Amino acid sequence: MPDTLADWLTYLESLHPKTIALGLDRVAQVKQRLNLQPAFPVIVVGGTNGKGSVCAMLEAILHAAGYRVGCYTSPHLLAYNERVRIAKQQASDAELCASFAQIEQVRGDIPLTYFEFGTLAAMQCFISHQVDVAVLEVGLGGRLDAVNVFDADCAVVASVDIDHTDYLGDTREQIAFEKAGIFRRDRVAICADSDVPQTLRTRAREIGAQLWSIGSEFGFVPHQGQWDYRSRSAARNALPYPALRGAFQLHNASAVLAALDALKDRLPVSMEAVRRGLVEVQLAGRFQFVPGRPQLILDVAHNPHAARSLAQNLGDLPPARTFAVFAMLKDKDMAGVVRALDAQIDVWLVAGIDAPRGATAAELAQVLQNAQVRGEVKACLTIADALHEASNRASENDRIAAFGSFYTVAEVMRVRGLRCA
Repeated sequence: MPDTLADWLTYLESLHPKTIALGLDRVAQVKQRLNLQPAFPVIVVGGTNGKGSVCAMLEAILHAAGYRVGCYTSPHLLAYNERVRIAKQQASDAELCASFAQIEQVRGDIPLTYFEFGTLAAMQCFISHQVDVAVLEVGLGGRLDAVNVFDADCAVVASVDIDHTDYLGDTREQIAFEKAGIFRRDRVAICADSDVPQTLRTRAREIGAQLWSIGSEFGFVPHQGQWDYRSRSAARNALPYPALRGAFQLHNASAVLAALDALKDRLPVSMEAVRRGLVEVQLAGRFQFVPGRPQLILDVAHNPHAARSLAQNLGDLPPARTFAVFAMLKDKDMAGVVRALDAQIDVWLVAGIDAPRGATAAELAQVLQNAQVRGEVKACLTIADALHEASNRASENDRIAAFGSFYTVAEVMRVRGLRCA
């Protein structure tokens, strides 16, 4: 068997012929062999965008309330260990290797994908550490995602929009059906998208899940510098804005408080813990401001829905010349992202991503040319070169926005010597 975490990850990448192979049969068989039966509440979080923010806020608030929280998210930016956290600490290489080894011993000839292997390992770590609650982020979709092999005591869908069309369908209704697959009978299912797709409502009704949707069963009222949360069973007033920046974070924070309402009998949370968690929450790469001049903003926006949110957030800032450090995967809607951000970008510095799915700088430049963007376009050899170009050309009153992919943000973080919280 492999000895180091790096060796294990290389091995896991080679186990299955496909990077993504949706379906629960394989992972369910290995889960049964491992006897992974969590005795603690499980919160499963899905959505096109916003699920990382929801997970981070749940983790921060529940931790502030004194609970031992297991949190599983993906993808990672700088190190695989970011995906598995216990009591807000990343799992060690040794713990992950030990979990991988146990899975390898029992899986026999069942081929697991990289993500399936990692999902089982995360739950194994949470059970061994006897966490009080687990927060699991869906990798892709929901219905056939490996995370869905564990029953959610509360399920959250942060948003529904177009992404991963090859796997989930090319309409919101088709995608919503896949995301609603994490709902469970007689359990609360939360939707933070203000335009709830009909298929999501239908699925909740068919299986007997209790659907709580924003603007109906729960919601928020913003005030100057504070906000109030309202639901049919609770109210929390004069709350601080989440430390995570962005126009949609109150939608995400409201969904988090709704989930806590749903589980209040098993996981009571005080107002003090809510306030502390909202103030202390951290999540790299989500409209993240890096201290210094010129201003550097990191955002993993990689689909039109997220790009529209980023555009709105940039537009809410004081006017400034904006340089884009831009790189994307070629199987994403590159043109849609470009159209969403065109009005906010003055100079596009594009680079390729050195990965099988990565678009080249030339391909991105062609997309920008076809879209007839208003800003200057320049192709750079690498993301590091694009960042260097932006830093040299931007004045201290300008800003640099790095976006388009987790790969883009990760490389900028490496170049700048930044770390994930």
